[in-house]
Amino acid sequence: MVTLYNKIANQSLERLAALSDGVFAFALTLLVLDLRVPVADTIHSEHELWHGLVLLTPSIVMYLMSFLTLGIFWNGQQTQMNYLARCDRDLTWMYILFLFAVTLTPFSTKLLAAFFAYRLALVVYWLNILLMGVVLYGSWRYASRAGLIKEDAAVEIRRAIRRRVVIAQSLYAAGALLCVIGTRWSIGFIFLVQLYYAVAPRKLQINRV
Repeated sequence: MVTLYNKIANQSLERLAALSDGVFAFALTLLVLDLRVPVADTIHSEHELWHGLVLLTPSIVMYLMSFLTLGIFWNGQQTQMNYLARCDRDLTWMYILFLFAVTLTPFSTKLLAAFFAYRLALVVYWLNILLMGVVLYGSWRYASRAGLIKEDAAVEIRRAIRRRVVIAQSLYAAGALLCVIGTRWSIGFIFLVQLYYAVAPRKLQINRV
């Protein structure tokens, strides 16, 4: 009976996509809550207001980075789902693990914004990105082995989706290693990687994650 249930459970791609959209929307909304307006009682001039806004720079940078990160991974998951013929229980739980990593993004973002000069905070942020990438890659490999991908999906497309994740994660890892020099170098490099994936040339859209 248990085996039969596992075979028939979690086969709705539509419900899985709806859950994913909801989690991403909530995580994206939580990011902006860390952008707090300077306390009014401490502001008595234009100069003090300007100074208060400058102090928000780390939070603003991390907000932009993480917004791009979630946007890139949302595109990656949706690209995969577009080529799925169906899903099963195991693939659903893999995507739920992916969403778990998504929900951690506001925390890792806030941590790095508060301690952007500390390597540990940068590593935690990178590990968050790594977890999302590993699970997304693993889910696509599982879908390929389990025969869940549409039959008309070209081999080039299947390879492009895998390659896109591998290259992106390699670049993120390179960015994380730059924290040996300084965390600002890492943050700047990761931000440039995200900008590239967000505005990649149209000719590369078939590979887009």
